[in-house]
Amino acid sequence: MAGRRPLPHWLLLAALVAMWGSSFMFTKVAVSALPPETVVAGRLVIAAAGLTALLFALGKSLPGGRRPWLFFLALAVLGNALPFWLISWGQQRIDSGLAGILMAIMPLTTLVLAHFFVAGERLNPIRLAGFVLGFFGIVALVGPDALLELETGGTALLSELSVLGGAVCYAVNTIVARRRPDGDPLVAGAGVTLLASVIMVPLAVAGGPPAIAAIPAAAALAVAVLGIVSTALAAVVYFKLVSVAGPTFVSLINYLIPLWAVVVGMVFLGETPEWRALGALALILSGIALSEAGRRATAERS
Repeated sequence: MAGRRPLPHWLLLAALVAMWGSSFMFTKVAVSALPPETVVAGRLVIAAAGLTALLFALGKSLPGGRRPWLFFLALAVLGNALPFWLISWGQQRIDSGLAGILMAIMPLTTLVLAHFFVAGERLNPIRLAGFVLGFFGIVALVGPDALLELETGGTALLSELSVLGGAVCYAVNTIVARRRPDGDPLVAGAGVTLLASVIMVPLAVAGGPPAIAAIPAAAALAVAVLGIVSTALAAVVYFKLVSVAGPTFVSLINYLIPLWAVVVGMVFLGETPEWRALGALALILSGIALSEAGRRATAERS
């Protein structure tokens, strides 16, 4: 039972929630001074350098052959380069806490995709009800005046949709990752971030990156933390936690990361989330909980 889990499992979970949940705050700080392409490229280059160095320090090497690298490329696009950019672009105009709440749709999107593409993950009435509840939460979060704002040229809705697009990318990436050939997770992490860096660095250069001396210290530190902590170190902790505690326990992050993102945004950036956003978060998390209950019910009957 979860309550009898050893303390290290909970400490790893808390560390992962802090690292991923804080990424929205650091992204907000970074994109306030740097283009999204530069933020993402810097984050990925730092992560790739750290993971590759660790890989070689442990006496491991990157794989040969085309098949693993094709999967690495898919994961690099869907799990790193594209969602990182979409979220960074969106966070230029919305609060970090709101971005964290919007990302909570990811497990519900994964639920629907798994119904079609993963054996044994069929939707049942309870899981479908959970998805519908979470979807209503997103509708409540965006607000009834969203279409009117879009017609008048507003950018807040486009920013919210951009972050939601990042969440959908993560969901698709989850499905693709299940079909990844067996192998060392550290090798996969290094290969994926290397390819993602190759994709993003030319885009950042083409956009005219700012001179190093002109980058504010806070933005530079934020990019460094995103690369070292929220990308490289978080990947190692994630794979370790999955191996020792299992994916069901790790799924608790879906509830905790949005809450953490809201709290750190309030404490460190002075953000004040609207009551509508908090109510929407409650609906989304309730939808996730209901869908998880449906999954457990299906597992118990099988």
